[in-house]
Amino acid sequence: MGQVHPAPEGDPHRSEITETNLAAVWANFARRGYRRLIYTNTLSVLPEETGMFQRAMGTDVRIVRVLLTASDSTTRERLMRRELGSELEQELEGSARKARLLERRASAETMRVVTDGRAVVDIAGEVVAATGWVGRTP
Repeated sequence: MGQVHPAPEGDPHRSEITETNLAAVWANFARRGYRRLIYTNTLSVLPEETGMFQRAMGTDVRIVRVLLTASDSTTRERLMRRELGSELEQELEGSARKARLLERRASAETMRVVTDGRAVVDIAGEVVAATGWVGRTP
């Protein structure tokens, strides 16, 4: 929602454009009767991000925080497959830094899902089960 370059003037961390885009997307979904949204962003599970969701989606929003985790070796292997150029070291450093930050600051209520050696369908099933969503209700 905030992957723009260069950063908007006055919004160096792209938080304003992210929140504005989230509000617009949610408004479009809500207008059509949808009541569920999966939002992915590494640091969005942190408690201080709650305000962004409440401002964009309403104060009665129910947030289920899910943190996908992997060992350092699995993360390195995945990044090596994804990053083919000169960005690998930067991505490895950033990933390690974020992992340590999330270990320290993600709340106890945040569900942690280990992804090492697991199929995507199994991980997705665990995440959906955590939400309590069943059936095809929008």
